[in-house]
Amino acid sequence: MTSVYTESLNKLIEEFEKLPGIGPKTAERLTFYILKAGPKEAMALAEAIRDVKNKIKHCQICYNLSEQPICQICSDERRDKSSICIVEQSKDVINLEKTGVCKWVYHVLGGHIAPLEGIEPGDLTIEQLLKRVREGDVKEVIMATNPNMAGDGTALYISSLLRAIGVKITRLARGLPTGSTIEYASGKMLTDAIIGRQELE
Repeated sequence: MTSVYTESLNKLIEEFEKLPGIGPKTAERLTFYILKAGPKEAMALAEAIRDVKNKIKHCQICYNLSEQPICQICSDERRDKSSICIVEQSKDVINLEKTGVCKWVYHVLGGHIAPLEGIEPGDLTIEQLLKRVREGDVKEVIMATNPNMAGDGTALYISSLLRAIGVKITRLARGLPTGSTIEYASGKMLTDAIIGRQELE
């Protein structure tokens, strides 16, 4: 069947369709929005995408996203470096920070342990976390992995390694229903979970 669009339009539609939650109709609407936009507006989008791919790296300390070798949170002298909050992904840092009650620093694992998906402990930043705890004056490690099977399993595995070091280990508490993810939790739920965190047995 002959395409009604030009090669470049088809290509852009195809690329938009690769984005999560974008179907064929939405991809077409986005393509024609870009087509109708002024050159400056359209190129600003293209440049923003390029900058994200070229400038964003991982913080050398916590592995959060950063444009500098050390992220803003790790370089903030007002942060409590003796408390490290462990999260699965950078989006979790953003959501926890929105509560306004976090004074700690973070460690981004880069996912969770999932052997069936081929994700082993060595694929995450667990060794780097253990090194931070051993070499730093760390008094508490807060487990903020997602409250589902994969997140709980990852937290238990890391906790077993941290106990040998002798650091206090806590877990986000009430406010986070089992099976949910931090990404979709409301600010109030996260605040309750942070304030009510409990020490792991």
